[in-house]
Amino acid sequence: MNWSYQPYKPYFFETGDIYVCRISPRKSAFTAQWLPLECKEYSVFIKKRDGEDFSLYKKTQKPEIEVSGLEDLTDYEFYVEGDGKRSRVRLVRTGETVGITVNYLHPEDAAYSFSGQYLCSPSLVRHPDGYLLASMDVYKGHAPQNLNIIFRSDDEGQTWQYVSELMPSFWGKLFVHKNALYMLSCSTEYGDLLIGRSDDGGKTFTQPTVLLRGSGGKEDTAGVHKNPQNVMRHNGRLYFTIEWGSWSTGFAPTVISIDENDDLTDASKWAIPTPVPYDPTWEGVAKGASVGNIEGTLVISPEGELLNIMRYDTSKTEPRFGLVLAYVTTIFLSVFPIFSSLLSEAIFCSRSVSGASALTPAELRRLLTTVHIIPTAIITTRRSANKGTQLKGSF
Repeated sequence: MNWSYQPYKPYFFETGDIYVCRISPRKSAFTAQWLPLECKEYSVFIKKRDGEDFSLYKKTQKPEIEVSGLEDLTDYEFYVEGDGKRSRVRLVRTGETVGITVNYLHPEDAAYSFSGQYLCSPSLVRHPDGYLLASMDVYKGHAPQNLNIIFRSDDEGQTWQYVSELMPSFWGKLFVHKNALYMLSCSTEYGDLLIGRSDDGGKTFTQPTVLLRGSGGKEDTAGVHKNPQNVMRHNGRLYFTIEWGSWSTGFAPTVISIDENDDLTDASKWAIPTPVPYDPTWEGVAKGASVGNIEGTLVISPEGELLNIMRYDTSKTEPRFGLVLAYVTTIFLSVFPIFSSLLSEAIFCSRSVSGASALTPAELRRLLTTVHIIPTAIITTRRSANKGTQLKGSF
């Protein structure tokens, strides 16, 4: 399997001859960028969506334009022409944004429908050379979901430029290790877990290594699930949280790791423990159907322990309350009910403690302290810990 880095042009799909690679709307205006051609001048045409005919807005010699003086909170269509070539018609809605926009995709713009419809899974990293890199995937339920797009900023995020796009790549996480840039992603939803290294700032990557085979994401069959959460460096190893499963089959979390001095693109160096399926018979958990836990965030406790804070699906359980579950190396479970009036999904905390065989009362008190990681606004009550069930396997 290889990643492609250039814009994808499927057969019989309208991509245009000029690739508009970035859009950034704001109040009564928007900015557009496209990949340059060997031509002296570009023409930008614009109109209100479903309104009058296209008209020339402006000509420019640069592969970008700022379109201003528009009606606010209004949909517009535009395209770019140059040297007899033309871009696909793109959509944009004017309006004030929060902060600085890295990239924008109108929810009804089908420019990336071969992957999805919405920009998701943001990842941000500072390259060893000082600039910022940001990536995002293009998501839509039951769509192919196989594209990550990468952008770069040389001025601390004030402006952004297109770098490349990876296919097949989804749920991508950019990170730096030993002055090298890496991408950890899936080939698609529930697909293969992949990792590749870039030596040119994200323009190209090595052939991705398959760390774990998935299902290909068809018909919601179980496979690799992840999100672009943080990389945890702890006791000489790199840790990443992933899950195995799907929304139809349920999820089983695990934490994969590798020695910080090993070759990250060598699959044989990775430790991938058997995931632990959610068990509705565990003492103290919510009653009713639940797919379990996904999308963890690894943190280190004040005592130096590795914690994994995760979403917990309680949308169909009774009552709908939050839980913190603590795992040690022997997978001894303890459950802390945390009633929440604001969330229907809750929190799952898995813990890795080398050599531990059970949770002592002191450990339980420390784990209750870690609940403060959760925003206090969502916590209404706390109860004492209930001892849980001995499980097989280890993290």
